[in-house]
Amino acid sequence: MRLSLGISTCPNDTYIYEALVHGLEGSPFEWDVHFADVQTLNEMVSRGELDVAKVSAQVYPQVERDYVCLGCGGAIGYGCGPLLLSSAGDFDPEEPTVLPGANTTAAMLFKFWYAKKYGGEPKVCYALFNEVYQGLLSGKYRQGVTIHEHRFTWKCDGLHMLEDMGAFWESQTGSPIPLGIAVARRSFSLELVASIEKEIRESLFLARSRSQILTPFICEKAQIADQKVVEDHIRMFVNDFSDHVGEAGKRALDLLWSLKNC
Repeated sequence: MRLSLGISTCPNDTYIYEALVHGLEGSPFEWDVHFADVQTLNEMVSRGELDVAKVSAQVYPQVERDYVCLGCGGAIGYGCGPLLLSSAGDFDPEEPTVLPGANTTAAMLFKFWYAKKYGGEPKVCYALFNEVYQGLLSGKYRQGVTIHEHRFTWKCDGLHMLEDMGAFWESQTGSPIPLGIAVARRSFSLELVASIEKEIRESLFLARSRSQILTPFICEKAQIADQKVVEDHIRMFVNDFSDHVGEAGKRALDLLWSLKNC
C-alpha cells in the first residue's frame, strides 16, 4: 500500500523515521516522503494533502475532523521547549516577536507566556524557523522564539535567552511539553492506523538498537553541521513519549488543546 508521509528534516524526526523511510523488511507500505519545515507540514495537513505526518501538537484541533492523533512518533518531553531569544538583551512588548509559523506549538507557548506575563495580545510576525534565528543573529529581529537545534547554539552565537517557553509551561501546568504529534487520516480503518503505529515504533526501535546515534541520512538532512549538536538534539527530543504518548502525554495534549483560543 502506497502512502504519503510528511516529516521535517530535524534530527529527531529523521532519527525516528529513517528505517521507515528506507523501507522496513516485510513492510506492507511504500512511502512517498515529503520533507518540509513544521509550518509547511501543518498547512499541508490542513489542506488534506498527506496521509501521515508529523505536525505541531497545537494544530490538531484544526484538523481533527480529518485526522487522528497517533500514539507514537511525536515530540513530547521535559526540558525541551522553545526559547525566547533576543539580539538586544531584554524583551520589548512594543516590538514584534518573530515566531516560527502561526500554527506552531512554539507560537502557542509564546502567547501562553505573554498572556500570563503581560495580558492581552502580543505583537508578532512570522518566519521559517531557520529565518527566525538568522534574523536574530543579523539584528533584523529584536526578539524571537526559536526551536530545534538552535536551542543548543544561542549562547555561542551571542544571543540572550529571555525565557525558556518549555520551562515556563512546566512550571504553570506540571505537565510535559507537547511539541509535536504524528497524525493519520481519520478515514483509515483502525487496523490500518494500528499498522502505521507499529511501523513507526519498529523504525524507532531499530534506531535505538544502533551502536551509533547518527547516520549519514540524519547528518545530511540536519540544518546544522555540528554533529554534537545533532546528537544532543536527538537525546533531548526522542524519549519514551516518542514510542508511547501515555497518560501524561495525553493530559499535556488535552491541556494544550484547551488553550487553542489563546
